[in-house]
Amino acid sequence: MPITPIMRQFAQYVCVGGLAFGVDIAALFLLTEKVGFHYISSASIAFVLGLATNYILCVAVVFDYRALQNLAHEFVIFSLIGVAGLLLNNLLIFLFTEFLGFYYLVSKAGAAVFILFFNFFLRRLWLFSERKKAQLDSP
Repeated sequence: MPITPIMRQFAQYVCVGGLAFGVDIAALFLLTEKVGFHYISSASIAFVLGLATNYILCVAVVFDYRALQNLAHEFVIFSLIGVAGLLLNNLLIFLFTEFLGFYYLVSKAGAAVFILFFNFFLRRLWLFSERKKAQLDSP
């Protein structure tokens, strides 16, 4: 089976996401344990650092086409998708744990797989798709 462009992009997206998560978790640890910030403050800062890392690497490595020319707008939409993914992640963890009785770490793992696809396909569809550009360019 030949590797399609979307399969290549998804594999790269998974790797980039892993690196961004590494930045997020490392910042959370360092800001909490070494700097002395409250873990909620650290988590917020770490989330933004991970999101910025994810955006920069996605633009540099994963997606070879950009539908929007305005980088600020692109980053805002990229971030909103990330925040929507975070909210959906928390909802899924809650539902899996409270209503299906899964252990919370199992719930997190299941939610993470769903959110990975959610974020990838929305970002690809809305930000990094030639089809989206055609829609934006049409009168």
